[in-house]
Amino acid sequence: MKKVLISLLFFACSSLYAQQTKVTPLMTKLLPDFRGKEVLVITVDYPPGGSDPIHKHNAHAFVYVLEGSIVMGVKGGNPVTLHPGQTWYEGSNDIHTIGRNASKTKPAKFLVLLLKDQNTPVLIPVK
Repeated sequence: MKKVLISLLFFACSSLYAQQTKVTPLMTKLLPDFRGKEVLVITVDYPPGGSDPIHKHNAHAFVYVLEGSIVMGVKGGNPVTLHPGQTWYEGSNDIHTIGRNASKTKPAKFLVLLLKDQNTPVLIPVK
């Protein structure tokens, strides 16, 4: 019985650590009044303890927290903890140094609206 319990505990912990950040595209819309620009709307689901690598978007990013709490920060700025209903802005030249779930036990979800150049990557890793 003890071996079964240990095996179940190991399986549960392994699947928890295997969770990754999930990005779901909701809409892409060309903006004919702004030549070469488009809007991309996505949701991001952070698992407990989830985070993003350091990156940039080359886009204006508008964040709205739907569930849980997240910590966001850009190079040269102070990290901010956001809760449901709160918003955050990331400029097109900002380097996103901190993007993570504030909780190690609960998931978090947020909506992102990106105003970006048409046909460009949404996320660019930065070393």
